[in-house]
Amino acid sequence: MFESLKAFTVEQIIIIFSTPLYTVLILGEIILSNIQDRRFYTVKDTLTNIYLMLLNGGIDLLSRGITWLILAWAFQYRFFEIQNPVLYWGLLFIAEDFVFYVLHYVDHHSRFFWAAHVTHHSSEQFNLTVGFRSSVFQPLYRFIYFLPLSLFGFKVADIAVMYSITQIYGILVHTSYIPKFRKMPWILLEYVIVTPSQHRVHHASNIEYLDKNMGMCLTIWDRMFGTFQEEIDDLPIKYGLVSPLENRNAVNIVFHEWVKLFKDLRKPLNFTTKLKYMYKPPGWSHDGSTKTSKELRADLEKEKTQNT
Repeated sequence: MFESLKAFTVEQIIIIFSTPLYTVLILGEIILSNIQDRRFYTVKDTLTNIYLMLLNGGIDLLSRGITWLILAWAFQYRFFEIQNPVLYWGLLFIAEDFVFYVLHYVDHHSRFFWAAHVTHHSSEQFNLTVGFRSSVFQPLYRFIYFLPLSLFGFKVADIAVMYSITQIYGILVHTSYIPKFRKMPWILLEYVIVTPSQHRVHHASNIEYLDKNMGMCLTIWDRMFGTFQEEIDDLPIKYGLVSPLENRNAVNIVFHEWVKLFKDLRKPLNFTTKLKYMYKPPGWSHDGSTKTSKELRADLEKEKTQNT
């Protein structure tokens, strides 16, 4: 109980200090983009971002008692404890960032979890408020990925606090106003931390950019596991989904992919094939009528080869 209260208190402090920062930056981005006639914001899209943030926050609050209890239960079976506080927090940051990479990777490569995550990618804008366009149902399963952190001796409260801190950076990279770095030492920085340029790629629906740059704070995981893609100078980014939503009402934004998944599961197919529709990547189909990002990229490369 004390650990939960501690985490909740620290989270409130983080919110109190980060909210003015978000407010100033978002208002500045809105004003500047309108002065420059770049129109990075629309009223409807911004309200949708707020709605999804509140929905995610509500589910998070309702479920965190159970999820924190599970993490606390796992902590009693920890393999070891890290006594040095600097080493403890440094390793927690690295470990939690890696855990988020794995979570994010699965969200993009398993259709069941993509159905939850797709809301974050449904905006055709890219601005700071899109960072709040949450994967609504993610709080219901996110704790599973944090279980190894508990087993490696990280306290529940500290896991929650570190997640809140890294989320701040994860939100701030949702901007078009910081260009791709082209000079030293900033270029070297791109080899370590996620930049707005890299995260713009992540939100793109261009085939070349699909399912790339999964990291929250560190870009080293993408470089290590082959999911890194830099922003290409002569390839303008198109934001949103590969198949844009025709109906953009609040309910459809949250449930449209679930509806499509259930339609596929109702097809007269054997049980194994139906399971594949759930755990295979988005776009997978038994008859090739739809394609995954990997298949789309292969087709694009083949087309480029034939045209040269």
